[in-house]
Amino acid sequence: MKKDINFLPVEGVQVAVARQENELAEYDWRVFIINQNAVPIKNVFVTSKGYGLKDDEEQKTSTLRHFFTEINPGAHEIVETIMPDVFHLNNEYWVSYFIGDQIFDKKFIFVPDSIVEDNLVTVPTLGLEGILHA
Repeated sequence: MKKDINFLPVEGVQVAVARQENELAEYDWRVFIINQNAVPIKNVFVTSKGYGLKDDEEQKTSTLRHFFTEINPGAHEIVETIMPDVFHLNNEYWVSYFIGDQIFDKKFIFVPDSIVEDNLVTVPTLGLEGILHA
């Protein structure tokens, strides 16, 4: 049962929403998972969804699921492309992974309108500008 599983705090794993200029001089936005640990993370499962209000009406996106067998130390993976049309929603990324036999689990939530120009920072691991959630 879930109550019998010992979940330790997540450390060294980050989620970033970063932009990269494309050949049309426009920005493509992508969601990345970054492993800053000194060991690989394995069986990485990411569930993504968006939810919130627009004009007092409830909105939600489809729930997407992504799986990565292993992310090496200092490496990253692209989880998905994200459209600016959903930046006004809560964008949730629920990440679960193993280090050895220990499971780790955390929700990373980008709150409405947090993915904006004023919040961009350089994400050194990616070499891109983005919003970094630790």
